[in-house]
Amino acid sequence: MSNPFTGQSLESARRALAAQLRSAQPDEAELDARILLGAAVGLDLTGLIAQALRPLTEAEATRLAQHARRRIAGEPVARILGIREFWGLPFRLSEATLVPRSDTETVVELALEIFRAQKAPSPPRIADIGTGSGAILLALLHEIPGAFGVGTDLSLTALNSARDNAAALGLADRAAFVACSYVAALSGPFDLIVSNPPYIPSAEIPKLSIEVREHDPHLALDGGNDGYDAYRALIPQATERLAPGGTLIVEAGQGQARNIETLMTAAALIVDRPPKADLAGTPRAVSARKILP
Repeated sequence: MSNPFTGQSLESARRALAAQLRSAQPDEAELDARILLGAAVGLDLTGLIAQALRPLTEAEATRLAQHARRRIAGEPVARILGIREFWGLPFRLSEATLVPRSDTETVVELALEIFRAQKAPSPPRIADIGTGSGAILLALLHEIPGAFGVGTDLSLTALNSARDNAAALGLADRAAFVACSYVAALSGPFDLIVSNPPYIPSAEIPKLSIEVREHDPHLALDGGNDGYDAYRALIPQATERLAPGGTLIVEAGQGQARNIETLMTAAALIVDRPPKADLAGTPRAVSARKILP
């Protein structure tokens, strides 16, 4: 089969790719086409504009055609490129890590609000449970000078990705990564524990978009029959590892915030602020404090 991008200019190739992608992701076709073209030819937006009329090389046309086939088949752009921006930072991905999503930045925002309001005399000790690519933990370490954090995950592959991201961001000396279930290998105490646990009910996973159900690890998605298995295990364990006055923050799925608060209260945590909503207005980050002695 001939390559439709062979001999095309960068601009004509971008237009042709966008037309192909509209059948798969019409709302994102223009943006995806620009990103994939830029990756295929090694240029940013300014470079694409400046060199709009130059023809693609044969190698560039081949790469672009490969990108197009994968995107049309439903593979996310972040998976194709192997990288995703989160909190303005680049994170390398692997098959064992979720693609970090903007909704999860709400957890980071709430953690920073709480930390800055407390005006703690020393940087916090942070644990990120189910760290994946390390996105939440490393975003917090980037924002809080001197803070130290530990990320846990069941997947060694995910932990390797998190370590690589910590090194690439210059945070390796302030981050450690441990293979364990939830906080089992941690002793604490921690001033802040954060987590984006699996919260999709098992029966709902086949109904997710192909981008998620076929390309995100099910271990990081499946929250059991009702979606709360991870919260039921995580919240009591995290409570034990929190320092007095320390905070637990978890990401919640749609409609889950109130039930998560109930689980936090049952674990003797104090829920003293409403969940923080994401940009769509969904209560996304749920927090509670450990009682001071």
